[in-house]
Amino acid sequence: MKAFSAEGRETGAEQLWICEHPGVFTLGLAGRPEHVFAPGKIPVVPTNRGGQVTYHGPGQVVAYPLIDLKARGIFVKEYVHKLEEATIRTLSHFGVTGHRVAGAPGIYVRLDDPFSHAMLPQRPQQRAPGSPVLQPDFTGLGKIAALGIKVASHRAYHGLALNVAMDLEPFSRINPCGYAGLRTVDLSTIGVSATWEEAARELSAQLSRLLAM
Repeated sequence: MKAFSAEGRETGAEQLWICEHPGVFTLGLAGRPEHVFAPGKIPVVPTNRGGQVTYHGPGQVVAYPLIDLKARGIFVKEYVHKLEEATIRTLSHFGVTGHRVAGAPGIYVRLDDPFSHAMLPQRPQQRAPGSPVLQPDFTGLGKIAALGIKVASHRAYHGLALNVAMDLEPFSRINPCGYAGLRTVDLSTIGVSATWEEAARELSAQLSRLLAM
């Protein structure tokens, strides 16, 4: 990704990679080794994306848009919003309501009713000037998609991971995204039967549409 993005500065080339990784823990630039407390035989790989630690493995759709933000006139926060929106729309395709949580990138679902359209009290909201920044509140929620990007010379790479039908046990060996006790779920956990191919196809379509790729 790094090499392609560097070459693309000259050619304007962009791509969307959709893949599935073998089991691996990845540490972002803010990653702290103590958040990986029982890796076992699963490799731990430092990366240059943002964020903390997460797990990638079979049954998870990983999407890497390699795009030129400057050429598209997209700011970084807007780009992150588009990645999250593509994930929310993908979940909606399968009848699931995805949510944003203030101060915590990624997409979450209600554990008691993943299909409820009711807004979360933890959703991002405008703060009054001078008011304190609230810590993320994951009460009653499970994380179903993680985000982590890198931007260099206006080119974005890395991306997002959507949990479809995984062995979720490795997430219990880490503090996902640096949060102790944060529960991780996938579509199969919440009762949605979808293949990796179906989820990958829908996520690809949503990303392509929102990013006009």
